[in-house]
Amino acid sequence: MIMHTILAKCAWWLENSNKRDMPVQAALTVSIATIFLFWCMVAFIKSRRGKVLLPPGPRGLPVVGYLPFLGTNLHTEFAELAHQYGPIFKLQLGNKLCVVLGSPPLIREITRDQDIVFANRDPPLAAVAATYGGLDIAWSPYGSYWRNMRKMFVREMLSGRNLDACYDLRKSEVRKAVEYVSTKVGTVVDIGELIFLTEIKVIMSMLWGGTLDAEKQSKVGAEFKGAVEQIVGTLSKPNISDFFPILARFDIQGIEKQVKALLKKVDEIVDAVIHERIKMVPNNVQDPIRNEAEKDFIQILLELVKLENEGEKITLTQVKAIVMDIMVGGTDTTATMAEWVMTEVLHNREIMEKVQKELEDVIGINNTVEEIHLPKLRYLDAVVKETFRLHPALPLLVPKRPSQSCTVGGFTIPKDTRVFVNAWQIHRDPELWDNPLEFKPERILATPSKWDYSGNNFQYIPFGSGRRICAGIPLAEKMLMYIAASLLHSYDWKSTKSKEADLSEKFGIVMRKSTPLLAIPTKKVDKSGVPA
Repeated sequence: MIMHTILAKCAWWLENSNKRDMPVQAALTVSIATIFLFWCMVAFIKSRRGKVLLPPGPRGLPVVGYLPFLGTNLHTEFAELAHQYGPIFKLQLGNKLCVVLGSPPLIREITRDQDIVFANRDPPLAAVAATYGGLDIAWSPYGSYWRNMRKMFVREMLSGRNLDACYDLRKSEVRKAVEYVSTKVGTVVDIGELIFLTEIKVIMSMLWGGTLDAEKQSKVGAEFKGAVEQIVGTLSKPNISDFFPILARFDIQGIEKQVKALLKKVDEIVDAVIHERIKMVPNNVQDPIRNEAEKDFIQILLELVKLENEGEKITLTQVKAIVMDIMVGGTDTTATMAEWVMTEVLHNREIMEKVQKELEDVIGINNTVEEIHLPKLRYLDAVVKETFRLHPALPLLVPKRPSQSCTVGGFTIPKDTRVFVNAWQIHRDPELWDNPLEFKPERILATPSKWDYSGNNFQYIPFGSGRRICAGIPLAEKMLMYIAASLLHSYDWKSTKSKEADLSEKFGIVMRKSTPLLAIPTKKVDKSGVPA
């Protein structure tokens, strides 16, 4: 049985690697096993002699540890292990000790009681490569650099004042998306692609204002979409170097090489814009080319590059890392969740009818959706939040790494352990939710104040919790509601399949649908009611 599992998992791993490198990878795998077998056995014996009480968990095999980690559905495998070992358990993944948490009290411990201890991320090597050495906001270590960058990002790009100021940008792009659908009535629309391109245009406009004209912006958006999808897909691949750190320099599977090649494409896009903007930033940052209210985010970052104070000065590489972070985080996850919202609505026709009835009552049949309407759309808000419950964008959130050994749930978690939070499991726990697998917005609607994105209710943590909670929540929430409301208010939709929309998942650091949502729009309102 063990040998069958080994062969099956190795076959899967090799299939997801570069085909031409298979002979080399096979030889290296055998060599690694031989070289490190004795070393790992000694380490295992030493750990057994220790006095610390580690969480329970499967023993795993010598060298490779818990083999099923090579599988494609970690969130479901972790949920099954939780049934066997409890809400906290450990796994030895290669040379890396991992701990998985899956209950609200445990989440409270690491995001409230010991939030600073667990404030560091544990990035995979591919993520480090994709962010110029971990210089972005999402993956950088906890410290003054991260605090300053996050504070500036929230203050300059996502403050209520700035979000209100760029409402016209969001409105323009959403209306263009609705207008595009009007040309596709009766034919197939790729919902995910439509929403992604709308999102990326909004983010680009917020980042560098009017630097790009509409035609170039569309071209850049399409190019960036392909690069982002490939980078996120690469981040989701199992990388043996992540679990055997001593092998990191060899990049056995070529994953880091793939990421850097993709990053080069992104560099070409971002560099062109940054260098154009550099020409517009004055040497004397005290005499800006625009008043403070008119600055875009790129200008603010570039002014920091020219500062003489080393404590506040940043480099162009750091600028690119932060821009990359914003463009990926502001597009891929939001577009994925919007696609899930539309999928659930198409899958549940009664819910679609309720959403559309609310839209007609609040907005009117022949009027256009505006952001001022969104707070009144209580049922649509419940639909979006229920979608986040069943399909959290990051099913295991972003892995944490304690800065010192500590105790959680009565067990010791050693320093530098990789800590996963299985939000997917918590959101589907039958002890926490009534009929958890049923899509039921009414459960959110019954007590709306209990279900928000703040991370204070540890039963519902789609954006995480604590000081490393996602910084982009305000924009993500606005865009999700706005584009879903606009598409559902303007058109009726039906799946291209004879049955309901496909709800199967494709596991990754971002959990996408297994198949793109292809839907057919039909006219719902008369011509005068379609946004122009």
